[in-house]
Amino acid sequence: MKRLSLLAACAALFIGGAASAALPVGATAPDIVTKAARGGKMFDFALKSALKKGPVVLYFFPAAFTSGCTVEAHAFAEAAAEFQKNGATLIGLTGGNVERIAEFSKSECRDKFPVGAATPAVVSGYNVSLAAKAGWTDRTSYVIAPNGKIIYVLSQMSPAGHVEGTLDAVRKYKLAHK
Repeated sequence: MKRLSLLAACAALFIGGAASAALPVGATAPDIVTKAARGGKMFDFALKSALKKGPVVLYFFPAAFTSGCTVEAHAFAEAAAEFQKNGATLIGLTGGNVERIAEFSKSECRDKFPVGAATPAVVSGYNVSLAAKAGWTDRTSYVIAPNGKIIYVLSQMSPAGHVEGTLDAVRKYKLAHK
């Protein structure tokens, strides 16, 4: 019985630790100003400016042209029009191989949405450092309301569920703020 309680406590600690890695719902999203690319063209992205237009779907991915990140970019590209229809700005950020974001924005994001460089300050501020690879980001998706508060978060290395979860949160936000 004692052993079971100890195992349960360790599991709870592990699960709690994993769940608390990303910023929680209700937290204020740290500001972001960074270089991004859409359709291969570089531009300056500022979160504050994007939030003036509506909610922002901000997803972090480990590195351009890796298998899971390519799958995720394709899925977000397929849903980009739906995000736009619901008033949301979509952007992906990575800390890995940022020199390839322009190319990735064109080929894998299919010119549908921008991807940018997650600076060390952004990685730290959003708590998305990939433990297994220094400088890279984990796979975490946020929906940020125009007031700067996080209204949805999903942090898991599988790309499954990120598009569906963020789109559902955007739709719910839109319905609640008509």
